[in-house]
Amino acid sequence: MDSLISTLAIWALPVVLAITLHEAAHGYVARHFGDPTADLAGRITLNPLRHVDPVGTILVPAGILALSALAGAGGILFGWAKPVPVNFARLRNPKADMLWVAAAGPFVNFVMALGWALLFRIAAGADPGTYALALLKMADAGIQINVVLMALNLLPIPPLDGGRIAVSLLPNRLAWQYARLEPYGFPILLVLLFTGVLGTLLWPLIAGFRYLLSILFGF
Repeated sequence: MDSLISTLAIWALPVVLAITLHEAAHGYVARHFGDPTADLAGRITLNPLRHVDPVGTILVPAGILALSALAGAGGILFGWAKPVPVNFARLRNPKADMLWVAAAGPFVNFVMALGWALLFRIAAGADPGTYALALLKMADAGIQINVVLMALNLLPIPPLDGGRIAVSLLPNRLAWQYARLEPYGFPILLVLLFTGVLGTLLWPLIAGFRYLLSILFGF
């Protein structure tokens, strides 16, 4: 039980920041390109309470962490926040601007991964102690959750960000046909998750990016 509580405490802040700032970034970039929908809904904010989904932000990540702690085995930790409302039709150039709105979330996860990696490097060089160890573990969790969310969301499956990026880049006819997959995107993702295919696709990307971070920050 103590192990479970400490695991949840270490992961709580990184998970909430990774998920909520990802969503806020979509709204900010959408506003920049002409769609004020998220702004009018009060969703362009750093207040995590405005983005938290009770299931996707709390229960699902906590459940995965609990199972991992009790089973002594790792898994892909992921979750989601309440989607930021974006009206792509209100963007100044809907098809082209969709790319930037979609890419904003993974880009923020990329930046946060760099920030947590820097904190990991600082904590690793600090004097040994309880706080240094806790900070080291939290920084490692921050790297992990942000790299996972970045890689996951860049999969070219609508409505994931990678799917919207693909729709933006494809010729109009193909883009329209590809966008019609969106209602089936989440079931496809669940099938990939429970069959283990998702892990097979993501783990090499996650491990490779973490290796690059270790070289860049020297840990």
